Amino acid sequence: MVTRTGSDEESGDGDYGHLQLTTLDGWRSFVTEMHTAPNLLPTAMWTGLPEDKRDYYDDDRINHHSRLLVVQTPTIRQVITSGRRLVQLNRNAHYGRCGLMVSGPARTGKTTALTQLGKTVEVIHRRRHPHAADDIPVIYITIPPAATPKMIVMEFARFFDLPISRRANITDIADAVCGVSRDARVTLVAVDELHNLNTRTRAGAEASDTLKYLSERVPATFAYAGISLDRTGLLSGTRGEQIAGRFGMVRTSPFSQDQQWTALIAALEDSLRLHQHRPGSLTELDRYLHRRTHGMIGSLLWLIRSAAINAVLDGTEKITKKSLDAVDADIASESPAPPVG
Repeated sequence: MVTRTGSDEESGDGDYGHLQLTTLDGWRSFVTEMHTAPNLLPTAMWTGLPEDKRDYYDDDRINHHSRLLVVQTPTIRQVITSGRRLVQLNRNAHYGRCGLMVSGPARTGKTTALTQLGKTVEVIHRRRHPHAADDIPVIYITIPPAATPKMIVMEFARFFDLPISRRANITDIADAVCGVSRDARVTLVAVDELHNLNTRTRAGAEASDTLKYLSERVPATFAYAGISLDRTGLLSGTRGEQIAGRFGMVRTSPFSQDQQWTALIAALEDSLRLHQHRPGSLTELDRYLHRRTHGMIGSLLWLIRSAAINAVLDGTEKITKKSLDAVDADIASESPAPPVG
């Protein structure tokens, strides 16, 4: 019997499959989406909208605030530059290809940096090869908890939506994955949640070996992201020495309370679409926002997005310290001490 590894019927995703970056359809949707901020209507026109049109207008702004924009932070720029350089270095390498690790505490922008690297690589490839519609320049997968070797290769197969026989063993699946990767001219493999690989267990160590095996068979650059990777044991022992000798590392960390932090807040504030919000009032709260979030970009986005959505829903149309106080932040930012990477 043959099953498809990533069908909507099996996963129950329905119309939400485009939100899953770990499938080819979802990844392509992410790469090609062009989010445009809605225009803010003049006050007189806004207040005079009929109820149905007002609801549609508000929903459009809520949808915008639920995502806001991706700010090109120094970390994102460093990851993209390093990743693109490695892709070029590895282009003609037959063996010993180098890779990249993005490591740091939770909610410091690792996944965003990794996916922006992937998006950049794919957009450049599409621009250079406009008629190569069958190419799949980037693979994006996440490592499941307590991952085993077969779980690793199945994540690759699921991304491609490969038809896999229930009798297929890990070698069969790996051969299929490597074959498709070569035929589709994969140049970057982005692997997220790498901290889920527990190399202190036999299964975890074997899963790590499987990932290394795939990196040798797939002629592409491998980029990993995970929480505090240098503390997980992944870089320890003989296996770790091999990885450390081939991978560079970009470390993410919370923002300091400095000009970069204020510039980040200003960029987010500029993207707001609220009728009564006074420009600059959010950057004036930079110290407060740093105290609330410990400088973690993920926590800052949670806070500002939530406050912006509330401002549309409750009709206040502005973000203030009072409205920010009313937002329940994530647990990490509620802790008294900042995270350690």
